[in-house]
Amino acid sequence: MATPFTPDAFLAALRAEGVAVYEYPGWRTRERDDETGKDFGPVHMVLNHHTAGRDDRDVIAKNGVPGLPAPLAHIWLGRTGEAWLCSAGRANHAGLMAKNAYTSFLEESSVHPAPSKASGTIDGNDVAYGIETENRGDGKDVYPRAQYSAWVRINAAICRHYGWSAESVGCHKETSIEGKPDPRGPVEGYGTRGRFDFTPAQFRKDVAERLKHPASWSPPTTTPAPAPTVEQRLSALEKTVTEQGKRLAALEGK
Repeated sequence: MATPFTPDAFLAALRAEGVAVYEYPGWRTRERDDETGKDFGPVHMVLNHHTAGRDDRDVIAKNGVPGLPAPLAHIWLGRTGEAWLCSAGRANHAGLMAKNAYTSFLEESSVHPAPSKASGTIDGNDVAYGIETENRGDGKDVYPRAQYSAWVRINAAICRHYGWSAESVGCHKETSIEGKPDPRGPVEGYGTRGRFDFTPAQFRKDVAERLKHPASWSPPTTTPAPAPTVEQRLSALEKTVTEQGKRLAALEGK
């Protein structure tokens, strides 16, 4: 039985994983359990989204959108890599999941089929943690390196707490019966990798790699070579002049 985090345990797990996490006012008691008569949990997976906007933390945490009351996720992740806890209970983020897709995450299958409404549906808000990551969602807006790193850490922290593998990490487009496209877009870089396009498969690989290490681990990064000092530049110039002089002397001696 995967019981939802207590607020304090949620904070502790994220901080142990190196996430810069903050508490949105009222998040500990803001939920949709009472209003819907449905309890959040047991939980079985993490579902990742992009917000399709900018500066939308308040929308996700408190204001909601027409026809869909907040909270709209458990965590809002900003472009700077700062995460804000928005709810400790049921949140309006997942909607109906195709049963075939959901089952593949529940069973931690290595293959996640395209969602089929014909397979039946399940209320994803009952069973999934929702992460809303700040991005316009137009396929062009770039996820900064710090944001992607925090995104991996958040998913790993939840999986680590429950003993889940990275195959419990899903994306909205992998479960939605409505054809949701999120998340999508280019990533500035991660670890030693430069720019790449976000894909669920690569994201799960990055979470899986993180889970092989302690929560305090950070992936290696590519460090640019330091600029040469004035002394080093002068030494290199002198060496070049000397070598050229030797070559000229050799030619004149022939």
